[in-house]
Amino acid sequence: MYEQISANKWKSLLMVFIFVVFVLGIGYVIGRVWGGPNGWYLGIVIAFVIALVMGLVSYYQSDKVALRISGAHPIDDSQEYIRYRNTVEGLAIAAGVPVPGMYVIESPAMNAFATGRNPQHSSIAVTRGLLEYMNDQELEGVVGHEMSHIKNYDILLMSLTVVLVGTVILLSDIFLRTLWFGDSDREGGDAGIILLVIGIVLAILAPIIAQLIKLAISRRREFLADANGALLTRYPPGLASALTKLQGDTKQLRFANKATAHMFIAQPLKTKSGERGSAFNRMFDTHPPIEERIRRLEQMAGDFTPTQPGAVPAGQ
Repeated sequence: MYEQISANKWKSLLMVFIFVVFVLGIGYVIGRVWGGPNGWYLGIVIAFVIALVMGLVSYYQSDKVALRISGAHPIDDSQEYIRYRNTVEGLAIAAGVPVPGMYVIESPAMNAFATGRNPQHSSIAVTRGLLEYMNDQELEGVVGHEMSHIKNYDILLMSLTVVLVGTVILLSDIFLRTLWFGDSDREGGDAGIILLVIGIVLAILAPIIAQLIKLAISRRREFLADANGALLTRYPPGLASALTKLQGDTKQLRFANKATAHMFIAQPLKTKSGERGSAFNRMFDTHPPIEERIRRLEQMAGDFTPTQPGAVPAGQ
């Protein structure tokens, strides 16, 4: 399993590198269309500057933005949150990371996410519904999953990935909106027309490709966090049972949107009936199928013995 975890990390880093090259490629095409043969460097510089500025803002402020968008508020010292607080503090010790900030989202839907730029600046947010409907082992499984995102620096990687997606969409939008103001004639003849067509196609497809890359990284990270979360709690059936409840939850998390959906432990965007939609829509799902995640956890369960007092296998 450790070999798979290492491979997933390198594949994710490679994908982010390809993403950066893709962003600079868009800048190159925009520069050629706007400024002719000698304008390519300007497009790359603009793309790099935009990515750098957005990256710095995201690095230092992404956690605050995510918490604010999600409507999360910090917990107080009352007995109402004692179970939540003890679970987070205990698993932080087990993971060897500082205790993250603890937040609650006032929603009856069951979900949770972690955010921040590193373990020293991290937070975990859970919904009111999750606290009410999860038992101790299930809550521990969910928190262990999120703690793994923090320990493995997934929170930083996903923040940077979101910035790159936003950069690609911004650059393609700028290109399409200002297309007619470009000086593509400088290329001359058929070469200019071909370059212009390539630029238009690239600008249209860029947001779709960017989103698919983000989703691919997100899905790999969910499998990795499930595995690491099970190692932290030493009880895979706890998280498997929690995922089963999350799968059956039809309540809407109204604070979630497409920009933050990938952060949650389970897909928060559902249809009115609670289903995840058509096969086409599931292609853009930010999470792997819960059935597959549960199956993998059940396979791991044979390697562990319950350590929680009174813990029993899922389903009993």
